[in-house]
Amino acid sequence: MRNSYQQVSIAVTNEEQKDIILALMADAGFEGFVDERSVLKAFIPSTNFEPAMVEEILQPLGVKWETETIEQRNWNAEWEAGFEPVVVDGYCAIRADFHESVNGVTHEIIITPKMSFGTGHHATTFMMVEAMRSINFDGKKVLDFGTGTGILAILAEKMGAASVMAIDIDAWSIENTGENIARNGCSKIEIQLTDSIPVSETYDIILANINRNVVLSQLSEMVKHSAAGSFIVISGLLQSDGSDLLSAIEEHSLTLINKLERNSWLCWELVVKETNR
Repeated sequence: MRNSYQQVSIAVTNEEQKDIILALMADAGFEGFVDERSVLKAFIPSTNFEPAMVEEILQPLGVKWETETIEQRNWNAEWEAGFEPVVVDGYCAIRADFHESVNGVTHEIIITPKMSFGTGHHATTFMMVEAMRSINFDGKKVLDFGTGTGILAILAEKMGAASVMAIDIDAWSIENTGENIARNGCSKIEIQLTDSIPVSETYDIILANINRNVVLSQLSEMVKHSAAGSFIVISGLLQSDGSDLLSAIEEHSLTLINKLERNSWLCWELVVKETNR
């Protein structure tokens, strides 16, 4: 178990700046984030912390930041105080177990995110849920690539998926996802600590809310593990990444059928035209 983390507290002035910093820090290996309005806190194991890397990311943005070493503790205290239920278009509510039930929604998901990324508040998770609403999950085989807190995997089962494989490279996420799966009474979700798609599997729907580098590097693998007509929904990319993403989908027999944008982020729904398996 990790003994300590470095907390980097960054003074931010607006939501767009906050989202850009979050994306850059996530790409650099930071594993957890706490949004305190004018301050964004980012967490990374002390053994992986490189001050020069943080300076390289933040100096061009002209923001002030400071660090603090913090010991292993109950991370729930970091987010509970400001965590409010999230409701996506009256369709799906995401809340903690200490909140009252949300009425008037089709699906309700209860999570305790700990250090895992993804509470539904972030624009990318919000858009992924929006995009999922337009897809028929009944009887489908689903992959949640980079599951985080397990929100998308849980929603996929609630929407009728026959089976869901939820994978992540972070042990915190896998542990947290398992707890959230149990909390929501799900029984069709399998979780794996891995950075690659199970070799022999083919999926009807792949959900990938990760980051630019992973999406672009793993897109060919996603296609290989999809049948023609399968859906791939991707997010975790900034709008400025759009041109790179367009080039990538043209190379991988993909058709863009739905494009969502929120703050500085994008979420694209793709259909596989053919596969190279």
